[in-house]
Amino acid sequence: MAMKYQTIRTAAWTPTSSEASLTARYRALPFPEEWREALLDLCNTGRPAQAEPYRTVPTWRLDQVLQTLAPDLLVRPRPAQHRGEAADFWLYSPVEVADPLPGPALRALLAAWLRDLRPEPEHRTRRREVESMLSDDPPPWRPVEAELLRCPPTKGGTAAPEARQFQLTTDYLARRILALEPYDFGAGKLHFRAVPRGPRDQGAELVSQPLPWEGKGDRTSWYSVVLNVTLHTVPFHPLPRLHLHTHIRRWATRTSPTTGRLRLAFGRRTSVLLRPRVPWLPGAPVSERFAVARLEWNRASKGIDWVGGGPAGVLQGISLAEPFPDADGLLRAPEEWLTEGMRAAVVHSTAMGGHEVGAGLMSDQRSRIVRWAEQALPEVLCPVPALEYTRRATTHRPANPRPKPAGDVDKAAEDVRAATARRVGTAFALGPLGDPEAASSEQPVLEARLLWQTAEMRDTAIATLVDHLGLKDDGVRPTAEAYEAACPGSPALLEWDTAELTVRLRCLKLTGSLADDLPLGDVRPTRDAVTRALSARRTEVRAFLAADRTDSMPALALAEIDRRQDFSTPDHDPKFALRLGCADAGVLTQFMAVPKRVRGYNSEKNAGFRALKAWDDGLRQLGVRVHPEHSLGTQLPEGLRYAAVWMVRKNASSRTRWAGHEPVAIRVTPARPGTGLARVEGWDRSADNGTGAWIPYPALLLRLTRLAEVPSGVPGPRGDAAQPAERPSWWQDMRRQRQETEEWLQKVLRSLRGTPTLLLAHAQNCRSHWTWLQDGQSEPDRIRTGHAPARRLDPDLRLVRVRTSQGRETAQWWGVHPDEVNGVNGLPANLWTDPTTAAGSARVFWSTTPKAQQFSGSAVEADKLAPRPLRAGKRKGELTVDTDKPAWNPGLVELAVLGCHQADGDDPEALALAVHQLRQAPDHSDALSLPLPLHLAGLAQEYVLPTIADDGAAADPVADTDPDAAEVAGLAQAPEPDSDPEQLTLFAPGGVVG
Repeated sequence: MAMKYQTIRTAAWTPTSSEASLTARYRALPFPEEWREALLDLCNTGRPAQAEPYRTVPTWRLDQVLQTLAPDLLVRPRPAQHRGEAADFWLYSPVEVADPLPGPALRALLAAWLRDLRPEPEHRTRRREVESMLSDDPPPWRPVEAELLRCPPTKGGTAAPEARQFQLTTDYLARRILALEPYDFGAGKLHFRAVPRGPRDQGAELVSQPLPWEGKGDRTSWYSVVLNVTLHTVPFHPLPRLHLHTHIRRWATRTSPTTGRLRLAFGRRTSVLLRPRVPWLPGAPVSERFAVARLEWNRASKGIDWVGGGPAGVLQGISLAEPFPDADGLLRAPEEWLTEGMRAAVVHSTAMGGHEVGAGLMSDQRSRIVRWAEQALPEVLCPVPALEYTRRATTHRPANPRPKPAGDVDKAAEDVRAATARRVGTAFALGPLGDPEAASSEQPVLEARLLWQTAEMRDTAIATLVDHLGLKDDGVRPTAEAYEAACPGSPALLEWDTAELTVRLRCLKLTGSLADDLPLGDVRPTRDAVTRALSARRTEVRAFLAADRTDSMPALALAEIDRRQDFSTPDHDPKFALRLGCADAGVLTQFMAVPKRVRGYNSEKNAGFRALKAWDDGLRQLGVRVHPEHSLGTQLPEGLRYAAVWMVRKNASSRTRWAGHEPVAIRVTPARPGTGLARVEGWDRSADNGTGAWIPYPALLLRLTRLAEVPSGVPGPRGDAAQPAERPSWWQDMRRQRQETEEWLQKVLRSLRGTPTLLLAHAQNCRSHWTWLQDGQSEPDRIRTGHAPARRLDPDLRLVRVRTSQGRETAQWWGVHPDEVNGVNGLPANLWTDPTTAAGSARVFWSTTPKAQQFSGSAVEADKLAPRPLRAGKRKGELTVDTDKPAWNPGLVELAVLGCHQADGDDPEALALAVHQLRQAPDHSDALSLPLPLHLAGLAQEYVLPTIADDGAAADPVADTDPDAAEVAGLAQAPEPDSDPEQLTLFAPGGVVG
């Protein structure tokens, strides 16, 4: 019988009271502001007239070098005085650390930095003048005592730590953990070392020694345990929180038999931990910390090299005590560098291929590591109280939960019931505006196209559609010759009539190289080349489908296409162009992979499953949904509907190298209770002569494709030879984006008046553009959408902010077993509350869901480090080790009820429980990472940048990637492999990595 956990514990600590204080002593170095004018003059001299001048000295390159060559330093970002930021120091060094940066070394670094900053010959004289000034008046180190915990609350009652506390406090706690006796895991001990974190990382990281895993064959795989300490806040809580995240980092050591080198991911930076045998800077003390550098493809040398040439690229003219590692030598013998005192360790990412060590740590082992680390806590910190499950309802599941058939007979009956429900839902979605009350003399028609490449997948997709919708199939199919001869306007046509709708499937073979590589050549192309290739293929696809145009709108196409890895490079993948071309023809798209069997990959065995998922996801794009109905009765307003806002983004590292944003709003209006149906609409800002209006969800997706266009005249990224113009400053651009977003939001909110509406927003996705969602801005039961002061919520509006573990912003967790000695800490599902909060005053709740089906057998007591006895089964009592098995943990999702109307009967806990139930959509096999309306809003991202999961933006300086950790729009809850993506995806909702 499964254990029923009454409480869950989070790996989080908080000050014992608002008066608790913790101070640490440092030697600090301010950035000499007397240098500012001379340095700015040097930087701005000769810049293009249309380029915005530097307003603060660009020290980023120097900061990276300092962090690498003097890892004991804490490097803070330079405060921008013109933006009104509080004064801060540039460099910090704990007083107990020997001088990490002697005066001569600092002067040499500054001189090298100036040469790197303005290397042009015409600036040599001015550069030497500034260098002389810096050398004659070096900045002095100052003794500083910094407060690490105490911070004032905001107007809304939320803790507001100083900017430097995010870095200093976490580093302080990490140093205390390092002072503990090594962690004993039964088969050995873990010895941790610190990894320097960059100025924007705001956290501390500890990495253990590399551990061997003797897997299949005669090769050894290597991995380490990683601890991350981060500082966070919770809405309306006056005390900050410290989180400890534990996960696995895998090291890349397998070289290619063809090239003899380590295979790095194309177009992505790869992190490397470095530990020199002697300090690189002459006269600097020996450090126990790692350094961090990154490798990437260098277009100039046409090979892999250190980013920016590494520190050697900046430090030309300085003699290092030990040469910086040669990139090619490291790639040829990565295991030797790893095992020789961990002199260099290359972080593995799944883009490099598979790894025999499974990612992640399970809940019980994680809880044991946390108990060990808690010994380092100072007295002024205590664990966050254990959370208790809500007792607001008899069940935390929706009123129409996913059925669980008990036997073959029940399963057959359930299959019939589910197929009928899908037909009803499809007819509902395709009816007049999706209105169940609207009468229509015409039966709805599902018009679908099957754009196939292989007969195997074509036949599988047809059979799967028949089963999925329960169609009465006579087995009659076009001949093989008819399929091959079909062309646009004369497809191989299959048709089924049911009581609910008519289904037409038009089968066309993808011809004319529509699914082949984009014609870009073998060299990494420029933005203009990619844009031209995408546009040309998009036009070809639009013409192909336009010739097969029908009257049924919108339509759906299932396209069979190779995996991303099967194309020459990610830039050659035509999926983006296929989706845009189909959309131009009024056709939504879903993709399925060509069946293949190659080394380490076999998609032939699960072709039916992949076809089923493709049809399922395609129908959902048409608005076919089973809405999770709440089970709270009169505890919620009658007729409550749901809305969600989402920021769809294109990042400058995307294929077209163009950054942009577009806000999206989704409205979900449930139909009659008991039907599981709901009308899904999206906000079209251009409708009704620019006033805006709600349109069907499929129409919104098709209209979003216009955002894939790159406007003429928009400058490319700096360094793009094809687009040398400078972009506006980040701050200027963000001010404009925020203004546009808030003006858009005002129209959306006005359109929601008149009916009780629960508005959902994702914290990490929206708060940069809608600043009211930030912890430091929010106030209970108020709202702000622009420069006007915050006001009370409209009477019909409720606001809930959803925050996931992205960026480690929610803590890792586990269910607490009553037997603390012999019990196993597990992973219960429920909505959880803080029992120490006064009754009725709680505004923040936490949602957990069951494990995904494919990981239902993963043991919560799994041990990655030492053998453990099996607890059940035929091999009960035998020892096993789980190093090669992936660990999976559902993420902790924070639900903050920022606004409601308690005086009018609203209950924040009931609202939070309704949002929790929205994660349990009955037509999904697993819980969603996000509530259904947010999930639908996030899916719109695919029509702006369909390859979003493949195009990452650098984030964490050291990271490990799991294939399922970067799901687009949190489709089903992503497996949580306890790893940090080497290149964080633009969109990483819900399911937690950690």
